[in-house]
Amino acid sequence: MPKWGYSFAGLDTNEIAKASGRDLRISPKAAREICKTISQMRLDEAKNFLQEVVDKKRPVPYRKHKKEVSHKAGLENWYAGKYPVKAAKEILKILDSLEANAETKGLDVERLKLVHSAAQRARVIKRFIPRAFGRSSPNFDQLCHVEFAVEEVR
Repeated sequence: MPKWGYSFAGLDTNEIAKASGRDLRISPKAAREICKTISQMRLDEAKNFLQEVVDKKRPVPYRKHKKEVSHKAGLENWYAGKYPVKAAKEILKILDSLEANAETKGLDVERLKLVHSAAQRARVIKRFIPRAFGRSSPNFDQLCHVEFAVEEVR
């Protein structure tokens, strides 16, 4: 059984709720951009934003991985963006779990704010596709770890 922890320190564990998704089959690039966008948002705002991304109404701004990303209308203060639907669905599930964890801990769900959001690359699933003349081509899947923490805003 692997031992893993969270990548934040200095937060009071009695006043926060946390949740994570490990070895998710989503793009680490998309997960990073989503985590950067929803960080410091209130929990209900973040869930609404991700639902609009799934419905392809609001794009996620791509600030780091933007080399061949097209322009999207509706972005504020940025030009490149995408609609990472698969990653948004998975992160939305984690935020639902986070809300349930906060409710179990006795925190007020209406006043929750994301204080930590992070996405890290996980292990690689290595596969190969056979090709002609005895060759093969790699078909690797990069997995992703995502973690969140919320705190009650006074």
